[in-house]
Amino acid sequence: MSPLLHPLPVPAGPAVESILPRLERALRGEGPPLLPVPESDARESARLADALRPGEPIDDVPDADDVALVMATSGTTGVPKGALLTSRALRASGDATHRRLGGPGAWLLTLPAHHIAGMQVLLRGLLAGTTPVIVDVTQGFDPAELPAAVAALTGPRRYTSLVPTQLVKALDDPAATAALADLDAVMLGGAATPLPLLRRAQGAGIRVVRTYGMSETCGGCVYDGIPLDGAQVRIADDGRVLLGGPMVASGYRGLPGHPAFAEPGWFRTDDAGALVDGVLTIRGRLDEAISTGGLTVVPQVVESVLADHPAVRECAVLGLPDDRLGQRVVAAVVPENGRVPTAEELRAHVSEALDPTAAPREIRLVDALPLRGPGKIDREALRSAWNR
Repeated sequence: MSPLLHPLPVPAGPAVESILPRLERALRGEGPPLLPVPESDARESARLADALRPGEPIDDVPDADDVALVMATSGTTGVPKGALLTSRALRASGDATHRRLGGPGAWLLTLPAHHIAGMQVLLRGLLAGTTPVIVDVTQGFDPAELPAAVAALTGPRRYTSLVPTQLVKALDDPAATAALADLDAVMLGGAATPLPLLRRAQGAGIRVVRTYGMSETCGGCVYDGIPLDGAQVRIADDGRVLLGGPMVASGYRGLPGHPAFAEPGWFRTDDAGALVDGVLTIRGRLDEAISTGGLTVVPQVVESVLADHPAVRECAVLGLPDDRLGQRVVAAVVPENGRVPTAEELRAHVSEALDPTAAPREIRLVDALPLRGPGKIDREALRSAWNR
């Protein structure tokens, strides 16, 4: 009989340590498959349960008996999918990560553990035989907590994983910046890292390791553009990135035959990229490209240019319907402290680097960007707010 999927309520804050024994059994391939859900968010837990059906058998893939975790995607379509991750895939991911970083170590958790990035912090610590130090982010990330948390980590190697918005906040706090610089590596993923942010962190002595991956690949499987041991990268004819290797999921919960897993051992992403001399560069999501005035604009490319402007702290670019252009490019900008950039200067800044058609026709200054999941910009929320 196929194993039943069991819910795994994931507490917030230090109480997350209570789930470590169950995760340890999952890594060993023992016990039932687990669906992590946020214990403190009944609405989100119900949404995940409705989509991924805990309590019912897992019979979606031939190796269902080996599934250890069903990790929910962040659900850009509004309906989350569940990546079926085996214990073998999770161990392959964790072991390859430690080899790339220089060896096993202690991990600092600053992310929600029901998402793959936070979950991997816990799993890597278990593989290393260390107990995680936990920063409670229930009420948001407070960089002032980093110095004490980093000091509590035991050696010989110490790591953490952040999303770019957290790093932006940490760099505004000298004590938090110094604490991060004391770590052997700061993994940075969940969203593209603006080049100015990377330069600023590196200038402060922080060893940033940019990661690329998703729930379907047990989290990051490409570090600083280079695949981890065992991971593989291909670029399809349409520029789509394909990821392969032992850390790839077995499929999606309840979606046998999904085209993303049509080729055994490979996952078809929704990202466009280029592979030059073995180094992967992500250009942006294929489904977020903007067609404006006959030109295709990739939002992430425009965001990278905007982020290089000294008055821009964070930004998000999207396309809105336009009767004349098909779509018009617009941008939401979080200004740098004390600066108020004008639309004209930001348009000129983009036009100097890209085709003028890519320059945003409207710019709105906002206090913060809406997020979905850990660190990913919620473009649909921005689009809805823009049209109000």
